[in-house]
Amino acid sequence: MDLSVVDLSPVPEGGTATDAYANTVEAAEQAERLGYERFWVAEHHGMGDTLAGTTPEVLLGHLAAETESIRLGSGAVLLNHYSPLKVAEEFGALDALAPGRIDAGLGRANGSPAVDQALGTERHVPNPDEDHREKIEAVVSHLYDDYPDTHAYGDIEIPRSGDEPPVPWVLGSSPSSAEIAGKLGLRYCFAAFIRPQFATHAFQQYREAFQSSQLPGSVDEPEGMVAVNAVCAETDEDAARLRATAEASFKRMQRGVTGTAPSVEEAIAELGGVPEPTPETLDDDEWPRAISGSPETLNSLLEQLADRVGVDEVMIQHVVADHDDALRSHELLADGVGLTPR
Repeated sequence: MDLSVVDLSPVPEGGTATDAYANTVEAAEQAERLGYERFWVAEHHGMGDTLAGTTPEVLLGHLAAETESIRLGSGAVLLNHYSPLKVAEEFGALDALAPGRIDAGLGRANGSPAVDQALGTERHVPNPDEDHREKIEAVVSHLYDDYPDTHAYGDIEIPRSGDEPPVPWVLGSSPSSAEIAGKLGLRYCFAAFIRPQFATHAFQQYREAFQSSQLPGSVDEPEGMVAVNAVCAETDEDAARLRATAEASFKRMQRGVTGTAPSVEEAIAELGGVPEPTPETLDDDEWPRAISGSPETLNSLLEQLADRVGVDEVMIQHVVADHDDALRSHELLADGVGLTPR
């Protein structure tokens, strides 16, 4: 099983975006050393005091200079906010900075009404799935210079390295995004930390809809990855304590409370106690929003979830208040899964 990381650049308590980005760079460097397959950064808007990951194309350019071999990508760039050409130009430039190791993770999401208005984004379009599919096709066509000479865009060129072009991935948390990925014949990553209840159905939809495509960057057979909220510590009990931050953060979000992630102690107080350790074996219909465990327990859990949706790669997302705990979690997890250090 391959492991990857998606990083949201959380702003630490009392810190700034500068601190958040420094932590992201350190996490990327560590992931490369430990043998993680890829390192993606996210796009969120209007929460700069909490999440500094607003512009993956900017942060990835810096990460390209700080790493040598790990694949870098967006998890995801939100296509509904931008023109496909602009996105393609950004990823073409990133490919020129890090030849042959860029992933173009393409997704969509609405922010608050104020954020969408500030971004100039239409919150409601007549055919959202068709619009999203067309934008994905356009990004890929620009990236791979696939428009025929007779097309209005046939003369448009974007920067690129000359090596392997950025690899397109469709990202989502619903069966509709899975169907789009399948119909386009592209790789698919499902965000199970957002809507775990749809994970199995989404991958079923992806495979049922999958068809080989002439679109550049497509694959001959379904190829997927599942993103899971997971935190690792030396023991199941220690890991459950760290998971308290994720559990409390989700409850805060349900209440509309924003801010930096609570400390472990604050989270345990809000929850009324330490969460129970995640059992080493999950029921067939059980997919927790967040899991935790020792290296051995998490290895077992991740294998179960990956097998359930038929993928060979898991992307790790977590909500951990302390950066050192986050780095240690990635280190222990790499050891538990048996990654080969670079």
